[in-house]
Amino acid sequence: MTILIFVIVLWYGGLFFQTFFLHRYAAHEQFTMSKTAEKITFVLTWLLQGSNYLSAYGYGIMHRMHHAYADTERDPHSPKYDENVFAMMWRTKSNYQNINKQLIEVDSKFTKNVPQWKTFDNLASSMYSRVAFTALYVLFFAIFATAWWQWLFLPVVVLMAPIHGVIINWYGHIYGYVNFKVADTSKNLFPFDFLMMGEGYHNNHHKDSTRANFGGIRWHEIDPTYVVMRGLNAVGLIQLK
Repeated sequence: MTILIFVIVLWYGGLFFQTFFLHRYAAHEQFTMSKTAEKITFVLTWLLQGSNYLSAYGYGIMHRMHHAYADTERDPHSPKYDENVFAMMWRTKSNYQNINKQLIEVDSKFTKNVPQWKTFDNLASSMYSRVAFTALYVLFFAIFATAWWQWLFLPVVVLMAPIHGVIINWYGHIYGYVNFKVADTSKNLFPFDFLMMGEGYHNNHHKDSTRANFGGIRWHEIDPTYVVMRGLNAVGLIQLK
């Protein structure tokens, strides 16, 4: 039971900061917060994503490019141009690293206002950090695992962010339903997105990327992250646009 709780906490904790901070804040500027709150969120993202840590700068720019070039050859991660999910994962990783390390030239329209904390990112993205978190995960499993099958969750924990990306960037462009006709293949994966905290309403999001509520088009489309954001906005920790 301890291992299952641990996996659930990391799944939803890491996913929350991906969709709340990296996606809705860094990529789309759907809300504002103070610089102090921003730095605290950087650290919380690192702690919850651990070995999977993604930079707000690299993620934000890559995601803006995904919207600008969705399902074209310039899309950083489109299933239309990869033979299988592993090829897409590798291409996504390469594009992310090239952007984050500023190895390629990026149009200024994609970099505007994207938060960047280079000193912290260098630490959180380092191999030392990723190995240290992986070692902590292994130690936790060694202490608390009570059955052999629980160790099957270890690769999920170590590779959680890529798994999240595959669910949306691969399956979210292949399976599901659509509310809107858009110029790409984005789909809503779930009638009620209990798994991806609103990220699964991918077609809704591609219709209007400025809208903070990814759900809400049909009565059953509840976006859990937006519910949390409404609460944070009510107490003044963020300011929804």
